[in-house]
Amino acid sequence: MSKTITRSQLSEAVYQEVGLSRNESSDLLEMVLDEISTALSRGEAVKISAFGSFSVRKKGRRIGRNPKTGDEVPILPRRVLIFRPSQLLKGRINAAFTQGDSGDEAVHP
Repeated sequence: MSKTITRSQLSEAVYQEVGLSRNESSDLLEMVLDEISTALSRGEAVKISAFGSFSVRKKGRRIGRNPKTGDEVPILPRRVLIFRPSQLLKGRINAAFTQGDSGDEAVHP
């Protein structure tokens, strides 16, 4: 379950399923990922039907603490990427989980 799918594996899957050449499949994947990245960098939301949505949230300046010393540390404003899976994707994942794939090997941050 803890297997990671790489960019080249996604490109290979497009090659196998769609029938484009390997180079065309790789180029197509790169174009899609580049368009998603560009839209997000402009602060736009990206919604992919039956998969989920990506958005950027702005976080303001705040004060944090150094856990070792307890000293206050300023945390600068930043933008963070948010992914919200669609209900369909959640259903597919949970269906796989209930059919015996326990997911015990999943990596937790």
